Amino acid sequence: MTSAIPQTTNITIRPFQFRDLEAIAHFSLEGSGVEQQGDSLKLGQRLQHIRRWYGLLKFFSLFPNPLQHLFSAYVAEQGNRIQGIIQVSPFNRTRSTWKVDQVAVEAIAPSNGDQPLSSDIGSQLLRYCFQAIWEARTWLIEVEVNDKSALALYRQNGFQSLAEMTYWAIAPELLEALAEREPDLPNLLPVSNADANLLHQLDTASMPPLVRQVFDRQILDFKTSLLGSVYNGMTNWMSHTEVISSYVFEPQRKAAIGYFQIKLCRDGSRPHIAQLTVHPAYTWLYPELLSQMARIAQEFPAQTLRLASADYQPEREEYLEQIGASRTEHTLMMSRSVWHKLREAKPVSLEGLHLSEVLQGFQPARKPVPSRISLIKSIPPLPQRNKLDLSQLGVQPVSPSPADSQPPNSKDNTLSDLPDSPNLG
Repeated sequence: MTSAIPQTTNITIRPFQFRDLEAIAHFSLEGSGVEQQGDSLKLGQRLQHIRRWYGLLKFFSLFPNPLQHLFSAYVAEQGNRIQGIIQVSPFNRTRSTWKVDQVAVEAIAPSNGDQPLSSDIGSQLLRYCFQAIWEARTWLIEVEVNDKSALALYRQNGFQSLAEMTYWAIAPELLEALAEREPDLPNLLPVSNADANLLHQLDTASMPPLVRQVFDRQILDFKTSLLGSVYNGMTNWMSHTEVISSYVFEPQRKAAIGYFQIKLCRDGSRPHIAQLTVHPAYTWLYPELLSQMARIAQEFPAQTLRLASADYQPEREEYLEQIGASRTEHTLMMSRSVWHKLREAKPVSLEGLHLSEVLQGFQPARKPVPSRISLIKSIPPLPQRNKLDLSQLGVQPVSPSPADSQPPNSKDNTLSDLPDSPNLG
């Protein structure tokens, strides 16, 4: 159960604006005055990219498109002073899972009870995103295991441990040694949108059910749209990088059993970054795929190769330790679910209603006017049957005689016309 967060009335949370860049850059330079969690890219580097491309980012956020949420941020303001910022982004294409990319809060030493603490501002930023983004059912965060203040902040707001991540670095000398081995990958194929179904099945099989439920990836997540391809091409051109991806196809099962994507730096200013996915039943692919990536990296300036492993992938961690890779970072991936309440109308109690209010629909619209009611006139006449005209048939009608018109006499009626009864005596 999460503890109650004190609501500070003088804190205003609103979407990020261009005029906030100067204020955020000011307190981001104060080293100890900023608490940063959730991303290896520093806030100062992010601000440089935002300042350069803010107009284009704002344009993409105005209409639905794959880049609409490329930059989604909110700031906490108190008395025209920026106290904190949070940046979030969708984790999948359906936007059912969102990730907290970064939280930066200015450290405050309050002199009275009205001044909020840094943890309170961070909690209000998180709670605002939970309520404002209705699409998100699950939230993700990744934080250093040694950052006690960040762990306390996220646990206070309902985050629970999902998986432990370890980041590895393979030195250039080790990459050169791995490249000398010829990989045995006869069915190594390039990746295209037509292979999205195979990659989705591989991704589903490579993780536990709980992680799979939180990530909630669909086939659409493994496809690249036209706008996304243009954006990735421009980003790679400006950052002097190149992305190569391939997968291993199993012809008997007609399934993908291994996949890798490596982002290579062409000018040698940054390390190479690799993403690796292997089916749990084909862990023998780790040496083959790493040898293949090492051979590709030899065509670029010498740099270290970085990749990650999760605690549910013990074979990968064992192999990386065996070849001499070094651990560079140990993080904890946390998640929490969000259930949005429906805004219903206030129920009306029937006890407080009078009978006239309940039967209001049965009351006349105007005052009735008294009038006579004739029952005879209201009954419609019976339809007249067609009478047969005897004169047309040449038959004269017979008029009744006076005797027939008189009523029968009570004396003639009776027993006198009957024969005498026999004497039975």
